[in-house]
Amino acid sequence: MKILVLNGPNLNLLGERDASTYGTETLNTIENKLKKGFPEVEFTFIQSNHEGELIDAIQKARKDSFDALIANWGGFTHSSVAIHDALELLTIPKVEVHISNIHAREEFRERSVTGRAMNGVITGFGINSYSLGVVAAKELINKS
Repeated sequence: MKILVLNGPNLNLLGERDASTYGTETLNTIENKLKKGFPEVEFTFIQSNHEGELIDAIQKARKDSFDALIANWGGFTHSSVAIHDALELLTIPKVEVHISNIHAREEFRERSVTGRAMNGVITGFGINSYSLGVVAAKELINKS
């Protein structure tokens, strides 16, 4: 089973950025936790601060035989129609994850433009949101 994990802007700064909201773990910690917790899954991890690179990764995923996509779009969650449109063409299971509870933050963060093109959204469980995303993706794969 192959799962693509995409992370958007500023997630490369996890561990340095607002620990009260995002915790102290790094993106590398999350990646290692997923590899260790799900040894049967072949993960590909991509982080980019650039919207176009994330769109390129989504489009490439259509041809690279991934079984699912897990993504934390960071700030693009609330604004990127372009990522939303690219996601609509991707037919594999797609799960959006957020470390913080986007519904308990600023009003503009409550809306997920990208979430409308995903199978589901997991938000507010710290870095465990990623593991929950893998569990959800595996369930969606098994149903298809």
